[in-house]
Amino acid sequence: MRKALRPDHVLVFSVFVVASSGLAYELVSAALASYLLGDSVLQFSTVIGCYLFAMGVGSHLSRFVRDADLLRVFIEVELLIALVGGLSASLLFLLFGAQGVPFRTLLYALVFCIGVLVGSEIPLVMRLLDARKRETGLALGDMLSRVLTFDYLGALIVSLLFPLLLAPWLGMARTALVFGLLNALVALYTLHAFRAELAVRGLLLRALAVIVLLAAALAGSGKLTGWSEQRLYGDTIVHAQSTPYQRIVLTRWRDDLRLYLNGELQFSSRDEYRYHEALVHPALEGSGRARKVLVLGGGDGLAAREILRYADVASITLVDLDPAVTTLFAQQEELVALNRGALSDARVRVVNADAGQWLQNNDESFDAIIVDLPDPTNFALGKLYSVPFYRLLARRLSPGGLAAVQATSPYYAPHAYWCVEASLRAAGLATWPYHIYVPSFGEWGFLLAGRRADFTPAQHYRLPMRYLDPAASAAMFTFSQDLPRPEVEPNQLDTQALVRYYERDWRNVVR
Repeated sequence: MRKALRPDHVLVFSVFVVASSGLAYELVSAALASYLLGDSVLQFSTVIGCYLFAMGVGSHLSRFVRDADLLRVFIEVELLIALVGGLSASLLFLLFGAQGVPFRTLLYALVFCIGVLVGSEIPLVMRLLDARKRETGLALGDMLSRVLTFDYLGALIVSLLFPLLLAPWLGMARTALVFGLLNALVALYTLHAFRAELAVRGLLLRALAVIVLLAAALAGSGKLTGWSEQRLYGDTIVHAQSTPYQRIVLTRWRDDLRLYLNGELQFSSRDEYRYHEALVHPALEGSGRARKVLVLGGGDGLAAREILRYADVASITLVDLDPAVTTLFAQQEELVALNRGALSDARVRVVNADAGQWLQNNDESFDAIIVDLPDPTNFALGKLYSVPFYRLLARRLSPGGLAAVQATSPYYAPHAYWCVEASLRAAGLATWPYHIYVPSFGEWGFLLAGRRADFTPAQHYRLPMRYLDPAASAAMFTFSQDLPRPEVEPNQLDTQALVRYYERDWRNVVR
């Protein structure tokens, strides 16, 4: 017969589970906050700081537990971690955007609560093992090394599994619930191992109640997350997917399809033609007979659709980080119809890679470059709007070619917009700012950049357009007096001024 684990082994194994689940709850909270609130560096930094401080508080509070109550308190704390941590992501999803709910306060309250509970666990385990040192035969130093080994091992395993498996395949809510169940099961097994020393009945009922509740929540987590996102986006959600890079949500209202990445609108099918005509055609017309074109971002294939209209174009290299996006827009019927099968065209080569790393490792030259990246809401995206990035871009641009860069709104985010322009100039490129009105976004800004000194807006276009004509083209490059040019610094990698400008500008709009 297989022997049951010794009680001291059960306690040490529980440290492994506590460390794993504690880090999982921390990562889930930080990732969810970055999805919902933006600025991933700020969210991860503040969540981790709050969690570590709370662990210190929990460690301090554990000293007030009487020796006679150690085992019972340990199991009850384990059940509380299971309940609070397991339900944390579902609760945050449920209450985000609800009127009158202070979401940030709730977020940090949950993180603090989990941190206090997790922080109290290791001191409780150490005291329990010390009380049983005759059974274990271990000195205090040996016990401490064993406990910390399992603690760090659990943290390592979850830190690897979270971005590679848990977040993309389970999602935030299910990940938290799975670890909550794991906590509760460990509490139940600990209760079984020490049943001779405890008043079992009350603890057993509480453990079973927590397990049933978490299992029910796990079974209904898909509906709960869908309902929460439905309320958040308003329109019917037709596709939702978490990837290692972002949360992809596609919605529909009547004939309007909308793509959201991490909660940020990327396009509306009703007016995306305005955006993509303005992004692509000034650069393609200004570059002459462009044959090789590079698209950075643009995984939806809509910029590629416009470029493929030119018979002179022999090849398009499209570099987008997330294969889930390019696969979705290459296979989903409505999306393929929207981009006219651009991602399956023989002239298009799709590369799933980081745009900055790809530019650094590639030595090709292109007649035109279209930069259609998401707004610089965090430092990971901000680096793709930096002076070093644009220097790499300049090396890949032919002497007579032009690059077009989407650059957020010069009306709502003027400091961010002109920071992008200043960064292009600091990289040695001449710039020609322009803007249009897109109903889904409002006034939106772009920048043409090149290694040449002159550019004149097109007086006519070789192709028929839905929006652009000579008058609209001339107006794009004129800025009225309510679109002033503020003093800004270029976006360097070590300071990332652009992300600060962007956050401040859009925060003022929300207010």
